[in-house]
Amino acid sequence: MKATTYYNGDADLEKLAGKTVAVIGYGSQGHAHALNLHESGIDVVVGLRRESSSWKEAESAGLRVFETAQAAAKGDIIMVLIPDQHQGTVYKESIEPHLTEGKALMFAHGFNIHFDEIVPPANVDVFMVAPKGPGHLVRRVYTEGSGVPCLFAIYQDATGEAKELALAYARAIGGTRAGVLETTFKEETETDLFGEQAVLCGGASELVKTGFEILVEAGYQPEIAYFECLHELKLIVDLMYEGGIERMYYSVSDTAEYGGLSRGTRVIDTDTKKRMKAILEEVQSGAFAKEWMDENRNGLPNLTRMRESLGDHQIETVGKELRSMMDWIK
Repeated sequence: MKATTYYNGDADLEKLAGKTVAVIGYGSQGHAHALNLHESGIDVVVGLRRESSSWKEAESAGLRVFETAQAAAKGDIIMVLIPDQHQGTVYKESIEPHLTEGKALMFAHGFNIHFDEIVPPANVDVFMVAPKGPGHLVRRVYTEGSGVPCLFAIYQDATGEAKELALAYARAIGGTRAGVLETTFKEETETDLFGEQAVLCGGASELVKTGFEILVEAGYQPEIAYFECLHELKLIVDLMYEGGIERMYYSVSDTAEYGGLSRGTRVIDTDTKKRMKAILEEVQSGAFAKEWMDENRNGLPNLTRMRESLGDHQIETVGKELRSMMDWIK
């Protein structure tokens, strides 16, 4: 089913007139949302811990900053832009007591709502606006007069105005300049987690590491293996980003095209697809969400171990030396 796309003409900023938006968090997405909203003429407050290093940064940008509970009390719309694993606790302690009837609770990722880590009252709107790009890009292209495409979803429409509010918010951060696609909390959450785990973060990095290891174990110089398996990946990803897989193959040599098309399916085969489907099933069942939240409650022992192991990998030590030769990366 093709998603419906909405643009500036479908979104009315007046829906946010007279309302205060409380942006909880001032990280990558938080700073971009808060500043874009502010420059779109929306009344914005930022909610942070008193000891947050971002407090002065937000104030120096001309924003009003309060402790999280105070910001939530002031907000008619409360946008939660802190890490998934902390949202449940912050919601219980600082947001829920101030989530009175008719307010709206917002997210940029559906994890906590979809997996019931946060269960909002029935008398508030709950919706999502999720830019499909990092916060610095959301901010930069907004200042240039453009926008990053967004997803939006309605989970709960207590006021009958949730969709209009979501689209107005998307317009205020620049999303409707590019296009906003409608989805659901379930679809956004499950596809996002699967993409991260099986393709973008997990799959891609393991493919790079394994290719590097095979070349080094075969006696090739680690530095050469780094260039061929990691460094040049940016070229390929940029080509796909700009014009799809066809554009990438059109742009590389005929030798690379033939080699990739004839050998790629031997690397990613039907057995790989079965294992990827198993990862999706873990996401859909909630098994991954439970594992991740338990990992946090136990002090992140497995994540800490995996981080340390990655840092010790030869591809990282070689890469640091080679990147020191590349001033343009900085």
